[in-house]
Amino acid sequence: MERVQIIGGGLAGCEAAWQLARHGVDVDLFEMRPVRGTEAHHTGKLAELVCSNSFRNESLETAIGLLKEELRRLGSLVIRVADGCRVPAGSALAVDREQFAEAVTREIEGSPHVRVLREEVTRVPEGVCIVATGPLTSQSLSQSLQQQLGMRHLYFYDAIAPIIAAESIDMEIAYKASRYGKGGEDYINCPLNREQYYAFVRAVQGAEKVATKDFERCVYFEGCMPIEEMARRGPDTLAFGPMRPVGLLDPRTGRRPHAVVQLRQDDSDGRLFNMVGFQTKMKYPEQRRVFRMIPGLENAEFVRLGSLHRNTFVNSPAVLLPTLQVLSCRRLFVAGQLVGVEGYVESAATGLHAGLNSLRMVSGQPLLVPPRTTSLGSLLAYVTQRGKRDFQPMNANYGLFPPLATQRRGREKKAALAERALQDLEGWMRIMGLPRPGDDAMQASAGP
Repeated sequence: MERVQIIGGGLAGCEAAWQLARHGVDVDLFEMRPVRGTEAHHTGKLAELVCSNSFRNESLETAIGLLKEELRRLGSLVIRVADGCRVPAGSALAVDREQFAEAVTREIEGSPHVRVLREEVTRVPEGVCIVATGPLTSQSLSQSLQQQLGMRHLYFYDAIAPIIAAESIDMEIAYKASRYGKGGEDYINCPLNREQYYAFVRAVQGAEKVATKDFERCVYFEGCMPIEEMARRGPDTLAFGPMRPVGLLDPRTGRRPHAVVQLRQDDSDGRLFNMVGFQTKMKYPEQRRVFRMIPGLENAEFVRLGSLHRNTFVNSPAVLLPTLQVLSCRRLFVAGQLVGVEGYVESAATGLHAGLNSLRMVSGQPLLVPPRTTSLGSLLAYVTQRGKRDFQPMNANYGLFPPLATQRRGREKKAALAERALQDLEGWMRIMGLPRPGDDAMQASAGP
């Protein structure tokens, strides 16, 4: 069969390469790192996680939890490795990011069907190709992609939260707990009283920020809103956002603080913790000054400070089919955050979908579109629905799902949506002849 070319060694590109390789299709996977770096990556490993280390909620009461379960049943490499590299995170799936990247790199480079080429691709190649270069697509490839699509890219900013050395956190002030006790004591919580909170907000508002370049369009995705932008909306916005204290009683007082800064474990040894939801555009010296106002972080050692970077995506409703093929060039697929999905799991899901469809293209089979009732199907429907104006990236959520036959509410409704999705997924997989995990020789275990 024809060799498939994949540009980009992130979550989507690695997932697509794995889906092809496990079915015996040869793949050229291009990754420009470490020959050419980016403003957000620190290593040359495949599938490096540059923002959070969390794959978010595991529960089927959430669409992202359901999407992870769908990917497990479809044989996802990314979710399997994440399961093997998990660290404590309450009801969420979070990973040791170093172990995760190492494990994915080992799996991909160890496949006899994948040739990893460490070089920059400046033009969209001929033949069956998947472009999964992510939010930091190089300028030369962006221009080539623009020519292929016949349109301009859109831009917004994505964010990286700071990481703190655990030993520098004052546990005489901070305390361990998960919201509402779910997951035990997986998070470190820094409590603020009313006076401390408003002093912190004023400091955030007055801190010096990195200037936005004139040629950049700055549109923030709500899920990655910088804290200073939230503070600009009003002094109480942070207390109802990443600093909300609900479900986090201080064990020393038995009372709920006015606000809380949560820290989530970032590595398997518990030496590093990231500030949950604290993406920022404050200058580095200002971050150190302002964040050390937080009780328990007065002497914080910052292993990595926060930053924002350009995130590139295409106007998918205008140019992509639900198969993730480009309308004007059916042998070209786009996957990952480029298609306008937001989040690690969503990116991996589109990589899996593009990988399976490019596999079916080179083997002469009909291409796939998952049921609209599944988390994957509803997300693909959102990003490829014709006629959408002012298209913006989207996470998986139950608001994208078609309604149930009978009206239900709350948890009962979400449970019914998940049950319907998994039943429909299983039936669709049988009809399309898709293998389950373990049905092929490429399913060796991955993990730390």
